[in-house]
Parts: sequence; structure tokens; C-alpha cells
Amino acid sequence: MSHAATGLGDDPVAAEAIARYHDGLTDDIAESSMHMLTTRLRSDGLYFGERPLCSVIRPRFFTMAQYKHVGRASRLVVSAMEKVRVAAMADSALRAQFRLLDWEERLIHADPRLPVASPTSRLDAFFAPGPDGLKYTEYNAETPAGAAYNDSLAAAFMDLPAMAAFRKHYIALNVPAGASVVQALLESYYSWRGVRDTPSVVILDWKEVPTYSEFVLFERLLKDLGIPVMIGDPRDAEYANGVLTIAGTPVTLIYKRVLIDELVLQCGEDSPVVRAVQDGAVCMVNPFRCKLLHKKASLAVVSDEQQAHLLTAEERAVVAAHVPWTRVVEERQTQHEGRTVDLLPFIRENKDRLVLKPNDDYGGKGIVLGWTVSDAEWATGLMTALANPYIVQQRVVLPSEAFPAWVDGRLHIADRMVDTAPFLVQQAVVDGCLTRIATDPLLNVTAGGGSNVPTFLVENR
Repeated sequence: MSHAATGLGDDPVAAEAIARYHDGLTDDIAESSMHMLTTRLRSDGLYFGERPLCSVIRPRFFTMAQYKHVGRASRLVVSAMEKVRVAAMADSALRAQFRLLDWEERLIHADPRLPVASPTSRLDAFFAPGPDGLKYTEYNAETPAGAAYNDSLAAAFMDLPAMAAFRKHYIALNVPAGASVVQALLESYYSWRGVRDTPSVVILDWKEVPTYSEFVLFERLLKDLGIPVMIGDPRDAEYANGVLTIAGTPVTLIYKRVLIDELVLQCGEDSPVVRAVQDGAVCMVNPFRCKLLHKKASLAVVSDEQQAHLLTAEERAVVAAHVPWTRVVEERQTQHEGRTVDLLPFIRENKDRLVLKPNDDYGGKGIVLGWTVSDAEWATGLMTALANPYIVQQRVVLPSEAFPAWVDGRLHIADRMVDTAPFLVQQAVVDGCLTRIATDPLLNVTAGGGSNVPTFLVENR
């Protein structure tokens, strides 16, 4: 069977590269690699709060064929989602399917003067062996993190003794993602401004967030381009006479890393940042209207049979192949695997095949994995899902790979579950890929489990 038919999740070239890497891990190479990596993580600030970003000594390996496969599927899925979003902006009934809150409905209509809703974004997927093994489970269309982390981790890994031994037999290339994020910020600003002048940038989030160390990396990237930049807190914002200032410094471009709902909850809908963006006094990336696609319901809306007419045949085929069956939890009839089902009874009776997820949360909060809970717990989860905006999604096979680590003075090679999270620029180009590994099915670094590893393209020399 061809690689295309298997979904490329089990590419033998990648498997051979992994085996070659592990074969080269003598105790001396493994120990020195772990020591060098630990030192580099500390010196470069590659920590999520108090935890090092990475705990293993092998990167993720992709072949070019795998990367192209992920790139094509990602572009088409996001193209389909953007078409549905555009249609929803003009159709309140369609827009209602995204389950926006009242204040979100008000904010999304502010014109950001940008060509797309999410100039920077990231799909979260699992890339398992077997037919159509690539499955997109979420779309981070609001504040995609990890691009600069991935680049810095890649640079650290490239210097490891383990990589030096591996590169005698394989070419290994990183696909940088951070520079593309910066380019998306600048292109968005030029579109908003109408001229190509230099913005004054603020990387905006709360001072105490665990991702602050990545803001420092982006600050460095922008400074290297000669662009005025600061890291700022929304609580230090003031807006007067058409000028937004952060801690007294005027800014014209917000690289928004603060979550919109947290911004409004803590600072209010009438806060300086919100008013400045609504008035068009400052460019913000991503803008408020990214909220439609960031809702987990976006995967339900784009894959629902009711929206099929909005997509091209190619987009419909890719969505059907790579978006797991997803629906907003509500009382209705819908299609499942070619037959009509009553949604709520179907959910009640098929917990081992399904996941319940809150429509707009992060860090794994509120997620109920049906196959891990009792019938009573599933019934309680369904009651919660009916009382609050939730989606239900088909269970996806979680792929795993063996990763080496140096622990307690010896080499350990153990399986870890792996996700695949490609970064997109202007919703059209895949540039780099975040990989997270964990022993917990949620695979979420924010939730306190798992770690990041850099992603390399490999080819046999």
C-alpha cells in the first residue's frame, strides 16, 4: 500500500531514522547530551513556569513526504474553516452554531482591516498509522504558542552529541516557525496601516503567565530587526486622544498573547485595549474576530453536513478524512457514519467512542474522555455539556513513539504519546510544527504534563 493510502503516519524512513538515533546512544553520548540539554534549557530560559520544556534527548522526525502531507491537509482544512467563518459573519443563524457569548458577538464585528481572521494560528492533531491517520482535534486560532520555543529547542538539540552522531548518517533540518510569526505580525500591520512604516510593538499578556519566557524570545527576534518592542501587561494600558500606551509607551501593534476572554473578564469590555482596537487606533494580531474559529465548535460547524455546500469538493474530502466527527452538544438529529442519529441518546450510549470538550477553554480543563470514566460520570459530564457550550468528538487513536531520556544515571527509552501541531501563517502556509509528548492522554503542557520536543525533517544521506 502506498504512503498516501496509509496516511504517512507510519513512514518507514522516519522509523529507520528513529532506530538509527537510538542505536547511537551509548551511555556516554546519552549522559553528555542530557547534561548539555539541561544546561542549554536553563541558560536560554526554555522553561514553562518552573518546569523545563523538554525532558528527552531525541527530537521528533518527519520525512519531507510526511511534512508535505500535513501541510496540504492543514491548508485545506483551514481554508474550509475560513469560508465557513466568512459565511457566518453574514448569517446570524450560522454564527449561532459557534456558541459565542454576548460580549464576543459584539466584539467580533470590529473591522480589523486584515485579510484573514487569524494571521497566526496552530492546528492540533494526531498523526497515527493507518488510513487517513492524520486527525485534527482542535484549532488554536487565537493565541498559538510554541513557535519560538520550537526554534530555540531545535538550536539546542542541533548541538547535542547524540545529534552529531545521528547526522553522520542523516540530514536533519529544522523548519523555523518564530520568524514566520514575526513576518505575519508585520504583514498584518502593513495591511492595517496602509503603508509600510515601522510599528511600535507590545507583546501583551499578564506578567505572571508561565509562557513569559517565550515572549522574551519574540522580543529578541523583533529587536534584531530594529523594531521597537516591549513586553506589556494589559493592566498597565491607557487610552487617550486616539493613542494606546502601555506603561507610558505608545504602541501601534499588539502581538496579543493574552486570551480575549481573560482580557475582558479582568479588565472589562470598556478597557483601554478593547476600546483602542475597536476604534482602529491600534492593530491587534490576532483580532477579536478570531474568536469564531478559536471556538472548538468551529470543527463541528465545518464538518457538519449542513455546511457542506460552502466548501469545494477537495475541501469536503479533506475535512471528511482529517476532522474527526464533531458536533455541538444539543438536542438534534445529525449524520454519523452515513446514518441519521438522535444526538443526545447517541452520546449517552457511546461513551467509549467519544470525548466531551468545553467550547472555549484550554489546558485540558473540563474535558471528559468517555472511555476513562464510569457511566455515572459520563452522564454527569453530559449534563454539564447541556448546561454549557460543549462539543462532542469522536475518539481519536493516540499515536506513540519511543523517546530516550537519561534518568537516575541510566538510559531509559519508553513510549510516549505524540501530537502534531503545525503552525500556519495567514491561514495559508504551514511553517514549522510543534510536537508535544506525554504519558497522559491529554498531552497538555499547560495542564502540567508532557513536554515539547523540536521537529526536524530527516533524509538518509
